[in-house]
Amino acid sequence: MMSQDKINPLLKTVLELGPIVAFFVAYLLLKDNVYTIGGRAYDGFILVTAGFIPLVLITTTALWRLTGKLSKMQVVTLLLVIVFGGMSVWLNDDRFFKMKPTLIYLIFGAILGLGLLRGRSYLQSVMDETMPLQREGWLILTRRLMMLFFVLAIANEAVWRLMSTEAWVYFKTFGLSAAVFGFFITQGRVFSEYGIDEGDDE
Repeated sequence: MMSQDKINPLLKTVLELGPIVAFFVAYLLLKDNVYTIGGRAYDGFILVTAGFIPLVLITTTALWRLTGKLSKMQVVTLLLVIVFGGMSVWLNDDRFFKMKPTLIYLIFGAILGLGLLRGRSYLQSVMDETMPLQREGWLILTRRLMMLFFVLAIANEAVWRLMSTEAWVYFKTFGLSAAVFGFFITQGRVFSEYGIDEGDDE
């Protein structure tokens, strides 16, 4: 059995965010080009998507090999990237890849909601080691994050359906990440009110 090792935080960040940054840069470089492969024309977005799939597979595998574990969130994300990215490339239709964030947020929101219906916080099982909170704190945080996921799913649908591909790429690269990051930044009151000190017995 593979041990769960800690890796350099910078390396971890590069492996997690590197593919997203690479996708964004590659899109900016290739967005205006059309390439003919096997007698079929592909725009830059499709080619960048085709490159993004193996890159995510490689970095996720590297994380697994270095840490000995993957979260359920990472596994689900990888599967959706392969399936919907592959469909976009195979069918030469960018809509499938654009739908991917919608499905990711709907799935995560539904999972958190299911846990709440059972009186549990599935978020706690993922993040308890990094942010120890009392049970009530986890339930509050989980409810709020569930609602955020559903809002982001709706926002992603609105952006890719009503705006240009370039606008969606900017939204996916910066908007979605900033929304999740901003969410945790604004939850300081929950962390301070329900946080558990290392010296506490509970």
